[in-house]
Amino acid sequence: QVQLVESGGGLVQTGGSLRLSCAASGRSVSTYAMGWFRHTPGKEREFAAAISWSSASTYYADSVKGRFTISRDNAKNTLYLQMNSLKPEDTALYYCAAGPEFGLVSGVPSSYRYWGQGTQVTVSS
Repeated sequence: QVQLVESGGGLVQTGGSLRLSCAASGRSVSTYAMGWFRHTPGKEREFAAAISWSSASTYYADSVKGRFTISRDNAKNTLYLQMNSLKPEDTALYYCAAGPEFGLVSGVPSSYRYWGQGTQVTVSS
């Protein structure tokens, strides 16, 4: 069983930056594709970014491409999301997720097996 805990969320002004972290425990996630999703009340969960188990492949939603960078440190069992040039529309609860072992990067929530509880990001205008 894998437990995922997100951190690094907070309140930031438009144009600011935040770095989210997702610490995994229970077992190594070094062989799992991983991703970040976000959810705003009244909307469906939205894909943000994904990374392959080896970091060789990354995939971004158009809405965050060029502003967000996903990375991972398998030695630390940790996933990151660097968010720059933040906009009010980035305000959401951000979740990390771990997919099937050696799985392809995916923007589909059902591709992921384990989920964290989320960290809130609020961008003020």
